[in-house]
Amino acid sequence: MRSRKLEAIVIKRTNLFDSDRIVTVFSKNFGKMKIKAPGVRKISSRRGPHIELLNKSSLFIHEGRKLPVLTEASTIHSFPQIKKNLKKSGLAFYICELMNEFCAEHQENRSVFYLLEKTLRRLEEESEYKEIIYEFELNLLTLLGFWPPKKELPSESTQFVIEGILEKRLKTKKILPLLA
Repeated sequence: MRSRKLEAIVIKRTNLFDSDRIVTVFSKNFGKMKIKAPGVRKISSRRGPHIELLNKSSLFIHEGRKLPVLTEASTIHSFPQIKKNLKKSGLAFYICELMNEFCAEHQENRSVFYLLEKTLRRLEEESEYKEIIYEFELNLLTLLGFWPPKKELPSESTQFVIEGILEKRLKTKKILPLLA
């Protein structure tokens, strides 16, 4: 069994039993991956606060039988301005849903990691939400090969294109009009 350290942004979390959680992260070196985090829902957990949604964290994992197991975690950046603002939080959840749906597991893609990190930092600091989201959608589609580079995509068409590629409706799409 081997252990490794990774720097990752938490894009999804799912409760498992009474005290465990399955955390989906997007890392710089390993792409999207699911990690089992035992005991993090307990009040006394030292790792729990470091694997909250949207946190950029340094994670130590150990290869388990089915999923890697989280052994240690520390927060690098928690994006507090996003978490304090309802509009920014909703948009960040939309970004995380796109990352989770479009990215395949265990495929390194540093460009997509840096795009995610840059977009979250911009969302934290700026107030032109529509522009930030449109640029993220277009860049993500281009980097993953779903849209040709330098080809225009009207901002009002991005939702239709994204849902057409995924062949399903987005869950967070419902809250986007409320954030305008």
